[in-house]
Amino acid sequence: MSPKPQTYDIAAQLLASQDFFNRSTRVLEEGDSQFAPYEGMMTVAQQVAHAAQTLEWFVQGVTRPEGFDLDFAKHAQEIAAVTSLAAARAWLEKAYASSVAFLRSQSPEELAKPMREGPILGGQPLSALVWAMVEHTAHHRGALTVYSRALGKVPPMPYGG
Repeated sequence: MSPKPQTYDIAAQLLASQDFFNRSTRVLEEGDSQFAPYEGMMTVAQQVAHAAQTLEWFVQGVTRPEGFDLDFAKHAQEIAAVTSLAAARAWLEKAYASSVAFLRSQSPEELAKPMREGPILGGQPLSALVWAMVEHTAHHRGALTVYSRALGKVPPMPYGG
């Protein structure tokens, strides 16, 4: 009898992204929550909250009958209210956990089905959601490393221990 082939855990990519995000931003502390390099830019806490919000937004966009909520002004208002890095990190942990749970609840056949047509990932397989989530969090992880350096901190390399 031949061994049963292992199924690939697509959520592993998102979990790796979470590790990279947490590692590269761990030099930021609660006292850094309100730092923004320039007036009008998101603060440290808001950057983390936005990453969390967007993970949830991606999952909601593919599960809601009406699709993606494109009311970005409303999303920005929600993020503008975030003032605590600790609260933003808690939101991010919750968002990663729920996103991973969603991905793991999908069969390989469901992950291969095309998403509804539209401006966000229209027609791509559901599995493309992971790529979008990873890319988006990487973008904000990078911004936060610049914020860290502006605060005089040295962010660790995201890909190593």
